[in-house]
Amino acid sequence: MIDVLIVGAGPAGLYAADRLSAAGLRVEICERMRNPARKFLLAGRGGLNLTHGEPLDRFTARYRDAGPFLAPMIHRFPPDALRAWCAGLGQETFVGSSGRVFPKAMKASPLLRALLQRLSTQGVQLRTGLTWTGYDPDLGHAFTTLGGEIRHVTARAAILALGGASWPKLGSDGGWVPAIQAHGIAVHAFQPANCGFHVAWSEHLKSGFAGAPLKRIRLTVGDTAVSGEALVSEKGLEGGAVYALSAEIRAKILTAGGADILVDLRPERTVDEIADRLGAPRGKQSLSTHLRKRLRMSKVEQALLREAGPLPADSQSLARRIKALRLRCTAPYDIDRAISSAGGIALGEVRSDLMLKKLPGVYAIGEMLDWEAPTGGYLLQACFSMAHAASGAIVADLAPAKPAEARA
Repeated sequence: MIDVLIVGAGPAGLYAADRLSAAGLRVEICERMRNPARKFLLAGRGGLNLTHGEPLDRFTARYRDAGPFLAPMIHRFPPDALRAWCAGLGQETFVGSSGRVFPKAMKASPLLRALLQRLSTQGVQLRTGLTWTGYDPDLGHAFTTLGGEIRHVTARAAILALGGASWPKLGSDGGWVPAIQAHGIAVHAFQPANCGFHVAWSEHLKSGFAGAPLKRIRLTVGDTAVSGEALVSEKGLEGGAVYALSAEIRAKILTAGGADILVDLRPERTVDEIADRLGAPRGKQSLSTHLRKRLRMSKVEQALLREAGPLPADSQSLARRIKALRLRCTAPYDIDRAISSAGGIALGEVRSDLMLKKLPGVYAIGEMLDWEAPTGGYLLQACFSMAHAASGAIVADLAPAKPAEARA
């Protein structure tokens, strides 16, 4: 029997292994894929946005309904603590102009290599090619090898960090759900989060403007508005501003069969200011040229305006369309390409330290639980903070010489 078994070698599982092994506990990690942290490495290709530098009250509000659940853990292990941990691995970080925090290396691989080296030095065993298939209090945790053999591992405590259901090719496919439900634990269906949404574009827009960016816009869904950028794709609309509203868009699609997004193409100007600029004489210029010269309106923006029908002749009506262009989202993109997933183990099924109430000694962390967050560092920060909470509880239980230090 080992002290602690960690199932899943993503960033949360690896952080927990680091903290637990540093406390002198014997730790073993079992990972389904042949190599650890596949999704973490993919995220690092875009710069590895680790966390965010905004004040904690605004930070925790980003988690919507899960904010009260996650806030205590994030306060105990906040962004500054995550940055200090990275620095301890020789990977300094910096805060970008947007407030997002990145490693100076701007990729995940140096941080991962340093962490794996430290885990090896601390005696952590990493075993790959093992798929978790369930838990029995008498037999322990069951795994299937790549060759189809069944193996059991017994441990004094275990952390499940199996991920959600996005990017299944990288290891997180939600295949663990039936084994968890077998213990009477409620698991909410997985749904794509931080994803694009289908829009029924005209053939003209799909063939001529797929891949075109929309910069410095403002999107509104119901009472929620977000400023940022988006991207027109052949299927619909995606990008940072869309991802930030994915929960609201998805909810409206579920209840109404579709969701209307209002796009403000010139958020820095009022309707009257736009109308005044468009009301200037245009002589022999076409309306397209007039829009380009008076408002610097790109071809893709003009094409979007025409998706709503012929352009109004009067400047006031056209200005109102520019400020509130209505687009209809019909469905989210498939979950296999979503940045993250919503759904998972109901939060009421775990204690405040993330132990499963119906499985004493077994903890669940990360995207296995039913919460979601926008991109911007909030996803990784919550995963690390949950790993800190669960590992601290285990250290306090299994290494009682330092209980106060462990739970800090």
